[in-house]
Amino acid sequence: MSHLDPEQLALVAMGEAVASAEERSHLASCPACTAEVAEMSHAATVARSTIDEAALESPSARVWDRIHQDLALGADVAADPLAPVGADEPAGAPGTPVQHVSVAHEEAGSTDPVARARQPRMRSIWVLAASLALIAVVGVGVWAGISASLAPTVVAAASLDAFPSHPRAEGTAEVDLSRDGSRTLSVTLEGASEADAYREVWLIRNDGAALISLGLLEGRSGTFPIPDGVDLEEYDLVDISFEPLDGDPAHSGDSIVRGQLQSA
Repeated sequence: MSHLDPEQLALVAMGEAVASAEERSHLASCPACTAEVAEMSHAATVARSTIDEAALESPSARVWDRIHQDLALGADVAADPLAPVGADEPAGAPGTPVQHVSVAHEEAGSTDPVARARQPRMRSIWVLAASLALIAVVGVGVWAGISASLAPTVVAAASLDAFPSHPRAEGTAEVDLSRDGSRTLSVTLEGASEADAYREVWLIRNDGAALISLGLLEGRSGTFPIPDGVDLEEYDLVDISFEPLDGDPAHSGDSIVRGQLQSA
């Protein structure tokens, strides 16, 4: 049988089960088709696994000339979009126009069998490249959708206002709900520092009669798990306090900032 179609070779290189038993037999015994698939398989592997590394060479201007001719593009996009600035000026002669020779014209008049053999090969590579680009676009879109669906939801937030003894302090608080039902409180605190004291984050009941410690704040921000069963409509005050190193787990009474959670 004749050689496999270039587009089919590209699909085989991408792992698609598109070849019949007869075509697979031909592929196993034909060095030319086997080499073509091996080369395109390498390109597919590089494209799928390497983003930042320079495993693929930059195409020459001849490649864009061929694309421009095959797709019958207009004169306004005749210049190679990947060419560096000034690439259309030959060295030593700035400002001198360069005469571009069409690859299609050059090869059409050639009797070189190697040049003729490269034509289906180039078509195969561009089919493969277009397919990989489509896979990448679909993959990014699917991943963006998955990431958005898995992201926690903000269910409440508060601005934390300074107490008179700490006038330069300010902060924020945000309650996030995860897909598994767990909740976290994220806080930020600016303008408050005291070398010999801890800063502790609290949830306080709106009548002031009970409070829950969520943990110590290290640095300017932190995230703390909210215990299951805590009703945030009842414990809706977020408080950050200075706590001395005295071994007493109770609130010191030295609040830095405080604010009331509001549903988002």
